[in-house]
Amino acid sequence: MERKVLIVEGRQFRTESDYAQAKRDKELIDKIRGETDFGDREALERLRNDLRGGRYKFMTLLGRDFLDEVEELLKKSRADNPAAGTAGRRPDARHPGFPGQKKGMRAGSRNASLASGRQAPGQAGNSGGKKNRFGRQSSGRERFVAEELRKREKRRKLTIFVCSLAAACCLGYFGIYSYYIYRTRSTYQKMSELKEKTAAAASQADTGPLYTLDGDPEDREVLDEYKNLLLQNKKLIGWVKIDDTNIDYPVMQTSDNEYYLDHNLNQEYDKNGTIFMDKDCDVLKPSTNYILYGHHMKSGQMFGQLDLYKKQSFYEEHPYIQFDTIYEKGTYQVMYVFRSRVYKETEIVFKYYQFIDANSEQEFDSNMAEMAEMSLYDTGVTAEYGDQLLTLSTCDYQETDGRFVVVAKKIAKE
Repeated sequence: MERKVLIVEGRQFRTESDYAQAKRDKELIDKIRGETDFGDREALERLRNDLRGGRYKFMTLLGRDFLDEVEELLKKSRADNPAAGTAGRRPDARHPGFPGQKKGMRAGSRNASLASGRQAPGQAGNSGGKKNRFGRQSSGRERFVAEELRKREKRRKLTIFVCSLAAACCLGYFGIYSYYIYRTRSTYQKMSELKEKTAAAASQADTGPLYTLDGDPEDREVLDEYKNLLLQNKKLIGWVKIDDTNIDYPVMQTSDNEYYLDHNLNQEYDKNGTIFMDKDCDVLKPSTNYILYGHHMKSGQMFGQLDLYKKQSFYEEHPYIQFDTIYEKGTYQVMYVFRSRVYKETEIVFKYYQFIDANSEQEFDSNMAEMAEMSLYDTGVTAEYGDQLLTLSTCDYQETDGRFVVVAKKIAKE
């Protein structure tokens, strides 16, 4: 089937929609021609200014062609009679396309297109329009294309700038994050090496009186391997380690449970934070349950690998956790592994992070039953009133304010 040719004012349109818009533009142009004295320079100048200012809304390139036609007529009018006044002039029959012309082609005909700078096929000459780099007269379409190319180039440069800025920010963030990782690993590596060394002058080291959070002095002896570390940081309370993981860290304790969320051992800002014991726990009494907190870092640092215990196979290969206070060593056997969250104060529910001391056997057994019910799997390990417990807690991102928790009990040395 032969495709219908859609042409208006010498321009061909691809779709019926564009063709319909072109016809509406032509009707508007014909109306303007009928209302304008094309022999009056002032009238032409007003029309040109109206077209430039957007008084008439055109949907196709016919509007641009019409503006080009008006501008060419103005140029030719000035060239024909540069000193003549504009008042009282009549339409010049030399200019085709004037509404007042009796003979010739109708408004908007091929001659009008020629007046706007477009030439008929095979016709030579120049109507005075701008020339492109090939020496040919620039049409309205060429100028439109050039303008679109300039806009696209501007958008391209802006996109490149925004992407470059975003890349720089990402690289900066990655650099800072990498620095924190390196600094944290370096600091803990040095402390671990220092811990393993037996201090030659341990007997001469004066750690001063040790205090509980209530301020009562204690004469309990600090283990030799922690004496030098304690000299560096008085907030040291112990050391936690799980085989085949990154968890091999000193444990701090202070009266503010928020401090070590974003500070390292040297009191520097560090998004990795530090492993710390709940401020209400007491290693000298001792408390029924020692609760340790640490961030779940994507790098695997701090308690980032604690959730390996969600698989029972990992528990079966790693049933023990080593936790030493600065006063005594301890080995703990894992009992419960569960998910929980931080609840509102008004919610009446078991809150593992509030279980620090059991005032009675009944209270102890009740808490054990709650944790056993939440446990992801049955380890077969239980505890009795009077046993020392250890709880490791980190973030769990499966829900808002979620927590992943591992609870163990202290066992006798073999």
